Amino acid sequence: MTDLRFDGRVAIVTGAGGGLGKHHALLLSSRGAKVVVNDIGGSVTGDGLDAAPAVAVAEEIRALGGEAVADTHSVATPEGGEAIVRTALATYGQVDILVNNAGILRDTPFHDLTAELLDPVIDVHLRGAFHVTGPAWRAMRRQGYGRVVNTTSAAGILGTARKSNYGAAKTGLIGLTRVLAQEGAQHGIKVNAIAPIAATRMLTHSMGDDTGRKLDPAAQAMMNAVTGKLDPALVSPVVAFLAHEDCPVTGEIYTAGAGQVARFFTGRTRGFHHPALSVEDVRDHLAEIRDETGYTTPADPGEEIAQLLQAIVASPTRAGE
Repeated sequence: MTDLRFDGRVAIVTGAGGGLGKHHALLLSSRGAKVVVNDIGGSVTGDGLDAAPAVAVAEEIRALGGEAVADTHSVATPEGGEAIVRTALATYGQVDILVNNAGILRDTPFHDLTAELLDPVIDVHLRGAFHVTGPAWRAMRRQGYGRVVNTTSAAGILGTARKSNYGAAKTGLIGLTRVLAQEGAQHGIKVNAIAPIAATRMLTHSMGDDTGRKLDPAAQAMMNAVTGKLDPALVSPVVAFLAHEDCPVTGEIYTAGAGQVARFFTGRTRGFHHPALSVEDVRDHLAEIRDETGYTTPADPGEEIAQLLQAIVASPTRAGE
C-alpha cells in the first residue's frame, strides 16, 4: 500500500500555533501539503495577541523542507475568516483542506454564566467555523473538491460540568458537519468531525492546573498517568485521513486519543407507538421507548421520517385502548 500524501494540496489549519493544531499542520506538511498556519497567539481563555506561535510553526515546517505561511487573523469575525482564506488563495492559489481547530475555554457553572463567558466561546468555536468555512467553501465549490474537518468534543456529545458554553458550541459543530456533508456531496466536498482526547493546555486548564483549583495528590497522580498517554500527535493521523482525497466517508464523527480511534454516531431506538398517545403511555412504556435493542442510525431527517412511518404501519391499532 502506498503512503497517503497531500502533494499539490493546500491546507488551512486554524489554532495551529500549538497543541493539536500544530501537530495537524506538521503532519499534513510532512506529507506534502502547503499549509496556512493560523493562530492569534492568545491565552487558553482567548486573551492577548502574539504572532510568534504561528510564525514559529511555519518556520519549523519550512526548516523541515515543507511549505507554510503564518496567518494571525482571528476566526472570531467574518472579516478574519475571509482574511485567513485570502492568505491561502493569495499565497498558493487554492484551498483544498480546512481544519477548524481554533478554540478557547471559559469554564464556569451554568448559574454563573455571563455574556462575557458565553459570547467569546461561541464566536471562536461555532461562529469561527462559519467565518472560515464560508469563504473556503466557495473556493472548494469552484474547484469541485474539498475536505473540511471540524473539531467537536465529548464535552458536548456526552456532557461535562462547567462547560455549557463550550459544549453547546462544540455540539453545534456536529449539526454544521452533517448539513455541509449533504450540501457538499455534489461538489466533491466531504465534511467530517473529530472529537480529540489529548494532553493540551485546554485539557490541563479543564483539569485544574490553570484555574486555581487544587487537586489532591491521588487525583494529580491519576491525571499525570492519563495525560502521559495522550500525545496530541496521535490525533493528527485521523485528521489527516479525513482530510485526504481517499477518505470515503462524510458527515461522520470520530473520536481519537492515545492511538485509539472510534466512531460516535446518533442512534434511534425502535420506540413505542400509539395512535392516540397520552402522557400515561409515555410513562408506562418508557422502558420500551428507551430500549436500545434494534436501534437504527438514520442518515438524514427523511430516513428518520421513513422509519416513523414504518413504525406506524407495523404498530397494532390498539382499538378500544
